[in-house]
Amino acid sequence: MRDDLGTEVRLPAPPRRVVSLVPSLTEAVAVSAPGLLVAATDYCTHPGDLDVPRVGGTKFPALDGVLSAVPDLVLANAEENRRADVEALRAAGVPVWVTYPRTLPEALRSLARMLARLDVPAPPWLAAAADAWARPWDGPVRRAVVPVWRRPWVVLGGGTFAGDLLRRLGVHNVYDDAADRYPRPPLPELLGRRPELVVLPDEPYAFTATDGPEAFPGVPYALVSGRHLTWYGPSLAEARTLLATQLATT
Repeated sequence: MRDDLGTEVRLPAPPRRVVSLVPSLTEAVAVSAPGLLVAATDYCTHPGDLDVPRVGGTKFPALDGVLSAVPDLVLANAEENRRADVEALRAAGVPVWVTYPRTLPEALRSLARMLARLDVPAPPWLAAAADAWARPWDGPVRRAVVPVWRRPWVVLGGGTFAGDLLRRLGVHNVYDDAADRYPRPPLPELLGRRPELVVLPDEPYAFTATDGPEAFPGVPYALVSGRHLTWYGPSLAEARTLLATQLATT
């Protein structure tokens, strides 16, 4: 079987020891196949009762910690994890499965393929997520900027999973045509785009009612769950309802 980047991942048998370097995939595996995970990153916060050794962050995991877990397979993401770490693990003889969904349909297919590689039957939450997002958006569309960081300002650009989810909720990202997936425009440029809405997730930067909206005076804003906007996994089953509610409270 091939991962999202087209790399063939050969395994002699279904994996029984998995290390996840991606928070959303950690949740997906922990919920679908309890006991399969043997380590995860410090940022893998869901499920809340997950009790496995931690191997540092997503960008700079402790590779010695990953190797000491003796995994049959490591789960990674092309955007969240560094290619150098993936290559180092493969050079050490550890198979690595890399995901890279940029749209909701890609995410659902990616998750199904990954779970099949793990020899895990399709879980109920995967079908629930597909059903939850099946109905097209039929409401108004608002032009928005979507910061994910400040100092400096970083916003969603084109070709992102989060941007695709927002589009399915009636939010048009004004930087959707940007060549860079995460542009760094100065604040005057952001204001010059004249957005009708500012979408402020609580991760990776923890925007709040007092940290973020003040930079966009007079522009309606929505504080949204970063996990439900950016994670692809079990949270997708409830993400549409939650995000639509949060986007409506502007």
